[in-house]
Amino acid sequence: MADREPPGFELPLLLFAGFRSLIDQLHAELAERGHPDVRPAYGFAMQAIGAHGASASEIGRRLGVSKQAAGKTVDRLAALGYVERVDDPQDARRKLIRLTPRGIDSLAQAAEIFDRLRAQWVHKLGADRVTQLESSLRTVVPNAGFPVDVPGWFG
Repeated sequence: MADREPPGFELPLLLFAGFRSLIDQLHAELAERGHPDVRPAYGFAMQAIGAHGASASEIGRRLGVSKQAAGKTVDRLAALGYVERVDDPQDARRKLIRLTPRGIDSLAQAAEIFDRLRAQWVHKLGADRVTQLESSLRTVVPNAGFPVDVPGWFG
């Protein structure tokens, strides 16, 4: 019985559980570092906004949600001090959403935390196994960049 292949449904659940574990650890540490209000959806939204800013429509498209849903997330991020609305230098009729220094800091800290969490996996599994896992996933995952549309995908 031990040689039996695991059922196919376990693979996506294990991948999701690994993702969830990393994200939960990330947010616990972000809270300790002064970002207690950042939620996973906010992290995806800040990634969608990017270094150069974006309009609410662009953010919605990148997240896979409506412009209105994106606007609500932007409103919350603005209230928390992570983003700001400014005039778009390319089009005076629209607003550009940009990350504030607080938003940039939260993303920079998240990157540091992810590096440390990966190092923990290396400590537990060994560098070769983690590298092999990453390489294997790159082989089977479409090469379309890293999606930030998780909020819309789950919705």
